[in-house]
Amino acid sequence: MHSTHLLLEEPIRMASILEPSKPNFFPAMTKIVGTLGPRSRSVAVISGCLKAGMSVARFDFSWGDPDYHQETLENLKMAVKSTKKLCAVMLDTVGPELQVVNKSEKSISLEENAFVVLTPDQTQEASSKLLPINFGGLAKAVTKGDTIFMGQYLFTGSETTSVWLEVAEVKGQDVSCVVKNSATLSGSLFTLHVSQIRIDLPTLSDADKDVISKWGVRNSIDFLSLSYTRHAEDVRHAREFLSKLGDLSQTHIFAKIENIEGLTHFDEILQEADGIILSRGNLGIDLPPEKVFLFQKAAVYKCNMAGKPAVVTRVVDSMTDNLRPTRAEATDVANAVLDGSDAILLGAETLRGLYPVETISIVGKICAEAEKVFNQDLYFKKTVKYVGEPMTHLESIASSAVRAAIKVKASVIIVFTSSGRAARLIAKYRPTMPVLSVVIPRLKTNQLKWSFTGAFEARQSLVVRGLFPMLADPRHPAESTSATNESVLKVALDHGKVSGVIKPHDRVVICQKVGDASVVKIIELED
Repeated sequence: MHSTHLLLEEPIRMASILEPSKPNFFPAMTKIVGTLGPRSRSVAVISGCLKAGMSVARFDFSWGDPDYHQETLENLKMAVKSTKKLCAVMLDTVGPELQVVNKSEKSISLEENAFVVLTPDQTQEASSKLLPINFGGLAKAVTKGDTIFMGQYLFTGSETTSVWLEVAEVKGQDVSCVVKNSATLSGSLFTLHVSQIRIDLPTLSDADKDVISKWGVRNSIDFLSLSYTRHAEDVRHAREFLSKLGDLSQTHIFAKIENIEGLTHFDEILQEADGIILSRGNLGIDLPPEKVFLFQKAAVYKCNMAGKPAVVTRVVDSMTDNLRPTRAEATDVANAVLDGSDAILLGAETLRGLYPVETISIVGKICAEAEKVFNQDLYFKKTVKYVGEPMTHLESIASSAVRAAIKVKASVIIVFTSSGRAARLIAKYRPTMPVLSVVIPRLKTNQLKWSFTGAFEARQSLVVRGLFPMLADPRHPAESTSATNESVLKVALDHGKVSGVIKPHDRVVICQKVGDASVVKIIELED
């Protein structure tokens, strides 16, 4: 199965490029996060997205009220039931996002070299001369000559709905700007981005806290995407807030790096966060274009070495209105995979795009092709060297399991885990075969009632490259006698057979705890 893997360092045969891609049960090892919105909230479309390969659904609270998102989430639950495909839920905070308030929702035309005033007075009507914004401190933050970028929500910087402004003068709380390019702003929501300027607003606003403590708690969110994370303290503050909200103490926090400030403190943020989202839309405005790729490669490498998921955004913007990505976009998706990204996050493409299902499908196919030429051998050596010696017990077991699986050309690695940590460590070494993570539920009690944990841990691996979770029967503990593990193993193997990843005579590597010892074993299947 894996002998066909090429490496980019080898000459690639034209024949291999010309032969059609083979469909797989797991469309790709790289995961896809889809943002659900107006174009992707019906049960039918969400089911299509799940079948096409979406494993995490993102709910963006920059727009839409909690009731609207709740309706979408109920539809997601129905789609999960009907497709039998697990899907995690990510809540994306608004954070210190600057927005233009256009209550009338009329289109606003801005002409090159004309002047426009940005005012915090939200009672004013938005027009081509005056734009009310949701922040009173802009006049204090900017000076003459600063650049402000404004565009429809999730701007690419290329469409005619985005505009560059240059600050001409500051009058009281108002900021007068020169328009640098003609554009028409349409819709109700435009975001503002001031290049390389600190905006003095909290990362987790009161509105965000309200949404998390009501909507987030009600729906036991798996991930919190913390917009505009600028310091490690932002993550600590969010974690402290979540720890007081019952089940949400298990929610993973993904720091969204969106500006220079977040980049400056990247290492400390990575230590605190459970994962990183590289928000290339805003970063592409904050950084000079020639630096964007460097930041992506450096950041993804650091995430990989720390064994924390790296999620890349803004990959196929043009698919918002088109059925095919541009050549540059298709290459960009593949490069994100070759750089080591765990997941690709689709925003506007699925939120308001015309082809949400097709976008997920195409991105999945590109990821799958890129994975075939991913240089696992080099990556493995780099990771082992970075981790150094002596390795921790778990790290040593995880790397050994991956090395064994590659040497015996195993078709799958099966790992028994209750916290999900062992499975994530195995995925850190990027095996070329899928990792079936069998999550063994643990029984908890508060002396009034029993409850099982495990569902959170299973769904949280849906953002990690190469990890495919399944929930085991709670009657089988993870650390126990060989007999009960055999029956769980049989269920896992049957799951692998049904999904087509395991065939007769295949070899399978199993990683499990027996008593106090961790065991890696290789089995060969019979007919």
